[in-house]
Amino acid sequence: MSNITTEKIKEELQQTREICDITGTGSKECSEAWNNLEQLAEEATQPDPAKPKNSLEIYCDNNPDADECRLYED
Repeated sequence: MSNITTEKIKEELQQTREICDITGTGSKECSEAWNNLEQLAEEATQPDPAKPKNSLEIYCDNNPDADECRLYED
């Protein structure tokens, strides 16, 4: 996952709300702040492209039915 933390998103949300309270919800600044927050949240859900897959991940990509690759839910 990305280096963006939940805390960073919460901080950005608070700043966005403050901007909209000051400038008004229909203002350009408010709209831009919400757009920036949405982009930040989207980046947070994207996998980190710099992190290479480990050998097990590569193996499971090639052998998804292998016992080692089974996923169990709680």
